Amino acid sequence: MEASAPIYAANRSSVLEFVLLGVTDKRGLQLLLFGVLLVTYTLTLLGNLLIIALTLADRRLHTPMYFFLRHFSLLEMGFTSTVSPQMLAHLLAARGAISRHRCFAQMILYFTLGAVETLLLAVMSTDRFLAICWPLRYPALMTPRVCSSLVLACWAASLLALPGLFAWMLSLPFCGPRVLNHFFCDSSPLLELICADTRLLQLVAFLVAVCTLLIATLITTLSYGCIVSTILRLPAAGGRSKAFSTCSSHILVVSMSYGSCIIMYLNPTQTGRLGLNKGIAFFNTTVSPLLNPFIYCLRNQLVHTVCRDFLLRGRELLSKIFRA
Repeated sequence: MEASAPIYAANRSSVLEFVLLGVTDKRGLQLLLFGVLLVTYTLTLLGNLLIIALTLADRRLHTPMYFFLRHFSLLEMGFTSTVSPQMLAHLLAARGAISRHRCFAQMILYFTLGAVETLLLAVMSTDRFLAICWPLRYPALMTPRVCSSLVLACWAASLLALPGLFAWMLSLPFCGPRVLNHFFCDSSPLLELICADTRLLQLVAFLVAVCTLLIATLITTLSYGCIVSTILRLPAAGGRSKAFSTCSSHILVVSMSYGSCIIMYLNPTQTGRLGLNKGIAFFNTTVSPLLNPFIYCLRNQLVHTVCRDFLLRGRELLSKIFRA
């Protein structure tokens, strides 16, 4: 027993870095994926930056709906930036090594930002419910102070629920081959490298995920149930069409976000589903953040008008600079 203790301690301290297997090991596909991902990541940043710039620059977009959308775009940029730059570097270098500390930091950022996004989507659903179902009381209810408090509440809930789980997981000994069957440091492959019983940890993590997603899904479902009921009672077809158009983009984003989270994390045993989780996580971290700016702006006439005015002002400014 005494002889095994130093060996156990050595194994625990020997894992100073992990090796990420990535999406593929074929060099041609890695370079192709690097090019595609570089374009996707650049467009994601530009699309979300455009939403942030428009909602800050134009007073017509100084409403609670666009206040929350601006914060959602900031979260999307942070969420995809926790994964995409490192994946680009690994694809280009054909080497997936990542230090233990960077790996843990990536996991913490990924889950914290993801949890805040999940709760913020529920807040955005509530905002749409109040705007459509209680239009006369809406300005008094959704004041700037209330909007800021709701965003802070999303952050507070995430920061209260998750650090205990992170500390528990990182206190356990890691050993084994150091190889993660993933393209970033997700919790599922990391749990497989822990040389201790993780059943209780996985159960607690599952309960936290259930509570977070259940609360967010329940709020969203109730909000849109009331919204649909109110819209169907509107006398004019034009009013119904406008209301549905406003909400359809948010419903699509919520469906993608909640659906992927439910498939990946609402399972008491997180290990053994790495292939499926990897595919969904790739969509969630690279494709979904790219689609969201287009989904929110594609059918929004006000955003089209503001964007057109923004471009015209930019063109006029450039013309004056070149004439001078």
